[in-house]
Amino acid sequence: MQIRNCRLVDKPGHFFDVTVTAEKISAINLSTDSDISVAHHQQVIDSKGALLTTSLAEPHAHLDKAFLSERIANPTGDLMGAINAMESGRDLITVDDTISRAERAVRLMVSNGVTAIRTHADVTQWNSLDSIEALTEVRNRTRDIVELQIVALLGWPLSGDLGQANLALGKKAIKLGADILGGCPHLDSDPVGSNIALLQLATELGCPLDLHTDEHTDAQRVSLEDLADRVIATKFTHSVTASHCVSLGMQTKDAQKRISEKVALAKIGVITLPHTNLFLQGRDDAVAPPRGLTAVRALRTAGVRVAAGADNLQDPFNPVGNGDPLETASLLVLAAHQLPDDAFAAISNTAKSVMGLPETQLKVGDLANLMLTPATTLREAIASRRSRQMVMSLGRLSHFSN
Repeated sequence: MQIRNCRLVDKPGHFFDVTVTAEKISAINLSTDSDISVAHHQQVIDSKGALLTTSLAEPHAHLDKAFLSERIANPTGDLMGAINAMESGRDLITVDDTISRAERAVRLMVSNGVTAIRTHADVTQWNSLDSIEALTEVRNRTRDIVELQIVALLGWPLSGDLGQANLALGKKAIKLGADILGGCPHLDSDPVGSNIALLQLATELGCPLDLHTDEHTDAQRVSLEDLADRVIATKFTHSVTASHCVSLGMQTKDAQKRISEKVALAKIGVITLPHTNLFLQGRDDAVAPPRGLTAVRALRTAGVRVAAGADNLQDPFNPVGNGDPLETASLLVLAAHQLPDDAFAAISNTAKSVMGLPETQLKVGDLANLMLTPATTLREAIASRRSRQMVMSLGRLSHFSN
């Protein structure tokens, strides 16, 4: 396949022809007015000057909850309101219904340039393994267009005798097809005990961890530091991701620096989630409410990989969102004071790195996970968020529009 007349981010003012062979980029040449030799039956896409970039990734989704806003309301608008709404509305959700909504969300994200998604799936006493069953089916249905990672999001408590039932469900979820173990230590009555239990179980199962960490604005509670200390002390061999980390943004500069350096040493990837945390957090602060984001600048300065995701999609945790990571990048620019290039990295290559996936730098030999956007620069792409002209996953077209 050949993609003609496209722009590249690092070579403004020129147009290029990019050839893809099998799963990889095999050639990048300056475009010319003359006809270029094309192999027999090779597909040619005229980009018409669109910007060719690496594809995008959604490193933190909740596909099992997508598109539930009309069905399950969250009148208080805060985190516990959303959690309680989901618990009370479980009888309105079936496995088949979850499959339908989740697949709709996946295909929407793919049309917006996404070739990899990490989704959390509720694994709780009241939901059992229904979400795992549904999302493994969605993964089977969409494996040709997207890589879908499933996190078993365990309920709480997780420590002591009371935590044994939830940990047992985690084992069943991994056996059923989940890739990663997850939980919410900050909602547990014993966050430290929860960190310990999750690290021990992940070690036993031989799988990565992705935890909802400190999703609150209480400056007196920061379990992220304990997590980093324990990852370092135990020499945990699998990847660890900490999502949200909101209360880190409420610390002093010195505390942010200290904790960020520990997170970097532990090689923990952090995912900030501006959509949902801007909606859920800070509602009790009538004056100067916090933005609800983690300390992005301090983390990046310390060398932590900071990715960004949308979290929820039109459900009790976030009533809006359109499945487009470029919207996430736009919020990073506005709410986290990130430059457009850094914001784009957070939803593309940095997100893929946190997910344990290879990056695409638009070089010969790279995997052909690509996206065409009608724009001249990354800034314009983020600002305009025009429909993607083409999305390619491992050299195969997963979305194309003339």
